[in-house]
Amino acid sequence: MLRPTLGDTLSDMSNVVPFSRPRAVPAPQISDVVAVADDLFAALELLQGVTHRAAAMGRPRREMELTVRNLREAVSAVERALDCIGEGDEAGQG
Repeated sequence: MLRPTLGDTLSDMSNVVPFSRPRAVPAPQISDVVAVADDLFAALELLQGVTHRAAAMGRPRREMELTVRNLREAVSAVERALDCIGEGDEAGQG
């Protein structure tokens, strides 16, 4: 009795999907960290500038206060992100 070869068996089964190994994810490069930090510094400067302009925009006081408060919270969030990058594995252990 002849047995079919593996290639013949797979071609007869249309619903068989061969398994493949997942590709290894490359470790982040130092340049990636520097690029992200640079972008965060740029965002920080932009948010600080917008905060100053929002404080002087001549809108009703309540609207201006809420806008400035939310922008300051955004500045704080970006600062925390920068702290995390700077601290590496020690981030959040404080």
